[in-house]
Amino acid sequence: MARLRVVAIDGPAGSGKSTVARGVAESLGLPTLDTGAMYRAIALAALDAGVDLDDQALVAAVADACEVELEHGVTRLDGRDVSAEIRGPRVTSAVSQVSSHPAVRAILVERQRAWVAAHDGGVVEGRDIGTVVLTDAPLKVFITARDEVRAARRQRDENAAARSVAVGTVRDALDARDRADSTLGRATRPEDAAVDALVIDTSDITADEVVAEIVAHAERAFA
Repeated sequence: MARLRVVAIDGPAGSGKSTVARGVAESLGLPTLDTGAMYRAIALAALDAGVDLDDQALVAAVADACEVELEHGVTRLDGRDVSAEIRGPRVTSAVSQVSSHPAVRAILVERQRAWVAAHDGGVVEGRDIGTVVLTDAPLKVFITARDEVRAARRQRDENAAARSVAVGTVRDALDARDRADSTLGRATRPEDAAVDALVIDTSDITADEVVAEIVAHAERAFA
């Protein structure tokens, strides 16, 4: 992937990576890939199929059979727009379990790499992009934030989606998600940054400032 214009952005939930990825992509004229949406779509498909989420073979078979399209901020599962549905609590509670299966991750990692090749690069964001998916990306970024900041941001997202929830509840959910991702067979943990990644704490700076810093690094990396 070194010849392609690729920015790999990692970080835990609520760190601001999705907002930053969109800003970086717009500034650089690149498409974006939200790999988390891809895993959420597979989790939704597995839930709808009624398969045992602990059964790796069954969940992998669902993943292999599904068509997931991610373009222009819209997620489609077998042609159906599921952009809103995959952000609900039903999918959120299942996605770590689904993404923990190595067979599922192998399928989706190949699809993610294929997406980058088909788009001649892009801004790809997720939780193990620089460490697993695109290890040759010319720019790797790891975005983080303090726990209370992450919880407050996620609460705002929930409120914007008309799902009122207390910030303490959101923080507990984020803690549970981090623990699940760290222990359910993940090859890397969400708090793991690639050794050559640019690490940015977004707690006390604006999204525009983060975008500007990444764009400056990207322009040098792509030169």
